[in-house]
Amino acid sequence: MEDGVYSLEQRKRAVELYIKYGLKATAAIRELGYPSRAQLVSWHREWQENGGRLTDRSLEHYTLEQKRAAVRHYLTHGRCNAFTRRELGYPKCTAKLAEWIDEYAPGERRATQPRVFDASEKAAAVKALASRSSSAQEVADLAGCTRSALYKWKRELLREETPMSEDRPSKPARTRGRPPATQADIAALEARKAELEAELEELELRRDIMEGALEILGKGTGADPENELTNREKTLLIESLRPRWRLCELLSALGMARSSYQYQQGALRAPDRDEEARRRISEVFDANDGIYGRRRIHDEPEAGGETIGERRIARIMAEEGLEARGRTKPKRRYSSYAGEITEHPGNKVRQDFAAGLPNFLWPADVTQFSIPAGKLYLSPVLDCFDGSIVSWTTSTSPNAEMANSMLEAAIRLARPSERAHLIIHSDCGCHYRWPGWISICEEAGIIRSMSRKGCSPDNSRMEGFFGTMKNEMFCGRDWEGVSLEELGKRIDDYIEWYNTKRIRRSLGSMSPLAYRQSLALAA
Repeated sequence: MEDGVYSLEQRKRAVELYIKYGLKATAAIRELGYPSRAQLVSWHREWQENGGRLTDRSLEHYTLEQKRAAVRHYLTHGRCNAFTRRELGYPKCTAKLAEWIDEYAPGERRATQPRVFDASEKAAAVKALASRSSSAQEVADLAGCTRSALYKWKRELLREETPMSEDRPSKPARTRGRPPATQADIAALEARKAELEAELEELELRRDIMEGALEILGKGTGADPENELTNREKTLLIESLRPRWRLCELLSALGMARSSYQYQQGALRAPDRDEEARRRISEVFDANDGIYGRRRIHDEPEAGGETIGERRIARIMAEEGLEARGRTKPKRRYSSYAGEITEHPGNKVRQDFAAGLPNFLWPADVTQFSIPAGKLYLSPVLDCFDGSIVSWTTSTSPNAEMANSMLEAAIRLARPSERAHLIIHSDCGCHYRWPGWISICEEAGIIRSMSRKGCSPDNSRMEGFFGTMKNEMFCGRDWEGVSLEELGKRIDDYIEWYNTKRIRRSLGSMSPLAYRQSLALAA
C-alpha cells in the first residue's frame, strides 16, 4: 500500500509509536496492523529530515509541466512507475502517476496485472514451439508470453524434465560440500534462538526499568532499581511500565512481592496524610524567601496548629523539592585599611561579644556587594544583646559620609544613660580612624574599641552577620539586569526582615524584635 493511501494522522501515529517502542518496527506494526516495515522506515526517515514533521500528501500540488515531464519519463524509460517516481522524486503515490498517464497518454500505461493464459492458448503456443520455423523467442513474442514461460508450458504438457533451452546442454547440479542438517541440529538451533530471544527480552525489560527510574524518580543511571528503590517508588515505576510489560515480569525484575505491590497501590490511592503539613511548610518556606531549613520551619510560630516534627519536615521538604539556601564559598573580602593614620584606641572587647543589656556593645564594619551593574557598600552597626541591626547605610562609594551618618543615626536610638557604657567596636579601617568618626564618638561619650590589624576573629560577630546575610539574600542569585538602587532596596528589606521576622534558637526561637518584646524592652 502506498503512502497516499494512509492519512497524515495515520502516518504520524505510526511514526510516534515506532519511536516510543525504541524503533522496533515489528511491535508498532503488530499493534497498528499497518504499514509495511519499509514504509515505516521511510516515514521515520522523512520525520527526521523534516525536523519531526511529515508532509501531507493531500496538499501536494504539481504544475502541468511537472505532470507532462513525469509522463514523458515513464514512456521513454521502460514504462516503470516505480523507476520514474524514484528518478524524479515525485509523485510519492503510484496511483497519482498512473492517473497522469491515463490523462495525458491514454492507453499507454502498462498493465500492472499479468495476463492469464487458458489451457488452449498454452497448447497452441507449445505446438508452435514444437513445429516452429523460427526461434523460440519469436514464438513467445507471438504468443504474448516470455520464453521461459513457453518452455514451462511445454514441460507441463509433455511431462518432460528437459532444460529451458534445447540448444544448451544440461549442467550438473552443484553440491555445497556439506551434509544436510539433521533434525538434532535444527532442534539445537531452535533452542538457541529461543534462548537469545529470552535474553533480548530480559535486556529490554532491564533497559526500560533503568530509563523509567531515571525519568520518573530522578535516580542516577548507575542506580540499582532492585535494592535502591523503596516499595513506593517501585510501585510508581511498575504503573508506568504496565502498558508494555506483564505484571509478573516487572515484579520479578524489581524483586517485589505481589502483596507489597497491592499494599502500595492502596496507599497511593489513599488521601495524603501530609496534605495540611505540606501546605503549611510550603507557606513558611515561601514567606521567608527559601531561606529557612527544617529547624527554623519547625520553630516558626506562624507554622501554628499541630506540631510537625523536624524529621517529618525534612522528609516533606525533600519530597516537595524545597531546599534551603546552602553555604557558599565567600569571595575576597573588602578591606578598608589605609595605614595607621591616627592612634589605635586599643582592643577592649578581646573577642568577647557577650552583652547582657541592649546598647552595651556595638560591632561595626563595612562590606561590599558586587553585581554586573557595579558595587554597593553596606555599613551597619549590630547590637550584641540580641543580634539586631541598630542602624545601617548603603552607598556606591565607601566614604566617610556613609560610616558617619550610620553612627549618628544609631546614637540617636540610644538613651543618654546607655551611652556612658556603650562600646563601639570596629576593625582598623580608615572609616573608623578619620577625625569625623572620632569626633562623633567623643561628643556622644561612647567608648571606641578596635581590632588588631588583619585579625578577623577580633570582629567575628560582625563578620558572622555578613556571612549569614550574603548566603541568605545575595549568593547564588541571578543579579543580571538588577540596578544598584534595586539592590539597595533588597538589602533594606532583608535587614528589616532580619530584625523583625527571622527567628533564632539562641533567642528561644524568636526574632530580635519578639525577644525584646518578651522582655518588655520594646513596644
